[in-house]
Amino acid sequence: MEKSCFFIGHRDAPEAIYPQLLAEVDRHITELGVTEFIVGHYGGFDRLAAKAVIAAKQRHPNISLLLLLPYHPAEQSIEIPVGFDNTYYPPGMEKVPRRLAIVRANRYVVDHVDYLIAYAWHPASNARELVKYAAVRRQNAKVTVVNIYSK
Repeated sequence: MEKSCFFIGHRDAPEAIYPQLLAEVDRHITELGVTEFIVGHYGGFDRLAAKAVIAAKQRHPNISLLLLLPYHPAEQSIEIPVGFDNTYYPPGMEKVPRRLAIVRANRYVVDHVDYLIAYAWHPASNARELVKYAAVRRQNAKVTVVNIYSK
């Protein structure tokens, strides 16, 4: 059975977290059996997460990297970036108001993955709220959350 992992984090994630992020990606592949990773494309953490998965694909060619699309591909065409295997547009998003699309797409993915790797520490942020939401889901045995933020 395939296992999947989603990334959520702040736009301003520092490059310094990359080694820890890469280690978590490798651990999720080798210890937890993750074969599919999903990441957005709206900031520093997303960029670092994609970079970590692309690097891991060199050692584990059986894994895939999907780009999450919060907006319908016909509305906002996106070229698949180098290193990504495909895009993912969550079903039912067509009727979601544009201002809520990113939050709803993120929540949909959290509801459908096995693992979440996060970098979320800003008290009033969508990333932090999504980690809290995922923690509730974890209590229902759906998603395991790893927050790589440490002070």
